[in-house]
Formats: sequence, structure tokens, C-alpha cells
Amino acid sequence: MPRANWQAARLALGTASALGLARFAYGLLLPAMRHDLHWTLAEAGGMGTANGLGYLVGALATAVIVRRWGARTSFHAGMALTAASLAATTLSDTYPALLTARGLSGITGAVVFITGGVIASRLATRAGTGLPITVYFAGTGLGIAVTGATLPSAGQHWRLAWIGLAVAAAAATVVSWTAASTGDDVRDAASGRARVRTLWRPALAYLLFSTGYITYITFLSAYLADYGASLTQTTLIWTALGSAVLAAPALWSYPTEHWPGMRVLATLLFVLSAGSALALALPTAPVIFLSAVLYGATFMGVPAAITALIKANTPPADWTATLAAFTTVFAVGQTAGPWIAGAAADHFSTDATLAWTAILCALAAVIAAVHPSSARTSA
Repeated sequence: MPRANWQAARLALGTASALGLARFAYGLLLPAMRHDLHWTLAEAGGMGTANGLGYLVGALATAVIVRRWGARTSFHAGMALTAASLAATTLSDTYPALLTARGLSGITGAVVFITGGVIASRLATRAGTGLPITVYFAGTGLGIAVTGATLPSAGQHWRLAWIGLAVAAAAATVVSWTAASTGDDVRDAASGRARVRTLWRPALAYLLFSTGYITYITFLSAYLADYGASLTQTTLIWTALGSAVLAAPALWSYPTEHWPGMRVLATLLFVLSAGSALALALPTAPVIFLSAVLYGATFMGVPAAITALIKANTPPADWTATLAAFTTVFAVGQTAGPWIAGAAADHFSTDATLAWTAILCALAAVIAAVHPSSARTSA
């Protein structure tokens, strides 16, 4: 494996921790926490909203943090604090305390997500290939696969599960430590300005995507429980979803790097919408399994495609500020999504959460497809 790709693979433990462990694993623990703490689906979705709100705060603060301490140090601190926030989730079972812990995980996760993306972009530039970017985002799948294979067996012991997640995040921090250096970690990389106006169409598609995609993975376990899925089926489906994320670089690296404009973004969003709708059309274990595989193979390809668009359409000095701005857009969407979908599910059924993902991702795909970016903008 080329050195840049091996470094990106270790750096990918950042998305494994910040997203796979700190955000998406909650979906596996939601049924147990909801049962033990007597939550409504709206309250359960509120945990996702708290995490999204924290992510929004972190996205807004990251450019300032990087300007002061640099991307490498910010990545290290974000990883360590993510592990600490996961441990804090076990300290109390009161709703405000759990909301606070989920919010803290969102803040630190955003710092890791953005700084790791900037570092991966630098690696891609040096290597002359976009593979380090897709490898970095595919790390999310490792976190999902590991939690999918282990957390369902915890049953109602959700506090013990959170401790295990904290330990795993701490281990990821140690292993990824030296991967965050590219030798040019200058603080003025954050002194540029956000280039969102020239990329407003992908920004709008990203907003719709972020509002929609999060509900599928947040409520998947609850959806499976409502349809009487066994522990083995739930474990297999989640593990398959995470494994599909890991396979995404093999599927999407070439299109992300070579397809013109927003074609790859539109394709990813169409497949993601279709995969979500598939589970609604025929809610049987094999079909939901296929739906999870399609979802896993595409949803982290969207941030990778956005990062590649930013890299191609903005100068390096503006990467951090522009990626932070897009992550802010992303955070706004995923803050609202779980609570709205959870409230709808309380009035209808958990089917509403998957329908929410399918509809919004379809709208995002149309925006990306109808208005392709045929040329690279000038800096």
C-alpha cells in the first residue's frame, strides 16, 4: 500500500471514532435506552438532534481552533475529547445529562471530521490521487461494522456499551496519532475564506442530504425491532452496512476523481434514496439487508464527493474555511432531521423515518443532476 494511502487508513480512525462510534452507534443503543428510560421516539430523536447541534457548534468553531493550534493538534485534541465524551454518557441517566454528553460528542466529532478531511486532502494532493480522501471517509464503516458486530449482544446493558465505545475511541486516538502529520501543518491554512457562493448548488444538495440520511441510521434498529427482527438479523444487517462503507473507496474513488462536475454526487444520492425506499417497499430481512448495503456503500461517499469538489474548486488556503462552512450546512441538516422524523414516527410509524431519508435524498439528487457543475470555478 502506498505510504499516503496507509497514512490515510490510520487517519480514517478519526471518522471511525467521530462518526462510527460517537454518532451512529447510538442507533444500535436507541431501542435499549428508549425502553429503559421510557422515551418517546421524539425524545429518542432528540438525542440525535443534540449530537447534531453540537456538531454545528464544532463546525462553526473549527476554523478558529485550527488557526490557533493547527490541524494536527486540533485533530489530536478532538480524538481524545471524543473518547472522553463517550465515557461521560455513562455518568447519568437523566435526559438533560445525556443530551449534554451527546452534544459534546458532536462538538469534538466535528473538529475531527473537518481537520481530518483537510489533512486527507493534503495527502491526496501529494499522492496525485483522490484515494486518500475516500479512504478517510470510509473509516466510518469500520466503526459501524465493529459496533454492529458487538453492541446488539449487550442487550439492555447500554451503559456498559457506552464504556466499550469510549475504550475503542481511546484506542483509535492512539493508533491514529502519527497519521495526522503532513509536514506542512501551518496555521495560516485556516486564514482563507469560505467559498460557498460559487458552490451553492452542492451546498443545497448537501443540506437536504444531511437532513435526510441521518434518520435512516438513527432509527434503523427501532425499525427492525418494530418488524420483529432477531438479534442475529440486526447484527448481520448492521455489520453488512459498516462493511459496505469500508468497500466504498473501491466503488467510488475513480468516479469521484474523474467524473465531471456533480455527476458522482447525483449518482450517490439517487442510489442512497433508492436503497432507503427499498426497505419500505418490501420490509423483509433479505430486502432490508440489501437496503443497508446500498445505504452503507453510498452515504459516506457524499462527504467524500463534496470534499473533492471543494479541493477542485478552491485554492488550498481556503480548504479549511470552505470545508468548515459545508460542515456547518451539514450540521444544520442533521440537527433538525432526527427530531422531525422521530416526531413524525410517533404519529405514524418508524416507516416515516426511512421515507424521510428516501424523499430528501431524492430531492438532493435532482438538484445535483439538473444543475451539474460543468466547469471548475476560479479561485
